[in-house]
Amino acid sequence: MAGHSKWSKIKNSKGAADQARGKVFQKFSKDIYLAAKEGGPDPSSNPALRLKIEKAKAANMPNDNINRAIQKASSNGEGENYEEIYYEGYGPNGVAVLVEALTNNRNRSATNIRVAFNKNGGALGESGSVAYMFDRKGYIVIEREGLDVDEDTMLMSVLEAGGEELVTSDEVFEIYTNPSDWKEVRDALEAEGYTLEQAESTMFPQTMVDIDPENEAKFRMMLEKLEEDDDVQEVYHNANLDD
Repeated sequence: MAGHSKWSKIKNSKGAADQARGKVFQKFSKDIYLAAKEGGPDPSSNPALRLKIEKAKAANMPNDNINRAIQKASSNGEGENYEEIYYEGYGPNGVAVLVEALTNNRNRSATNIRVAFNKNGGALGESGSVAYMFDRKGYIVIEREGLDVDEDTMLMSVLEAGGEELVTSDEVFEIYTNPSDWKEVRDALEAEGYTLEQAESTMFPQTMVDIDPENEAKFRMMLEKLEEDDDVQEVYHNANLDD
């Protein structure tokens, strides 16, 4: 993980996400629904839900949308039952692609994702075909603006909280943890007074592969189509792309 920075990719994708605000709100609703379903509807006792709500509000998601997602999760009556599914496959030049979906309709998701692969030089694979090429890590981001903390102090805080690695840039501190420890590390850093920009369990490729210019255009189109899909939450890949 040393030297790896996920933040630049997240930051550079925000402008594109803002152009599809309705789809962004839909995905936030699913995130909030899932967090409330897993940890309860009260943000004060559910840090994961609190963080999802803060991110949604930062994107100007209306409070009514947020409340509806929480109410769906806490209702004992009829509601949407989402399940998390991973789809695995290859893009052009053998790029490994792992798609995380949250859906209430498996058939719809599988069809849409298969079309996005097939029409852009890729193909879906069997379960386990590419997942082994990725490692799951806890990932936490703390913005440095307005924070009077140097790298040594932050490293000490991270290690005491149980984190494994700190990557520092001019804009943020990026913290990597064991996948089973990220919630405890998150809670410890929040208790110490840090404001977290992001905290999640996510996937990182073990190795990167190059992709030629002709196939890069196809692959970028594949990513665009996948990320536009309402059921797709995250797309992970191991292609070297210029941000």
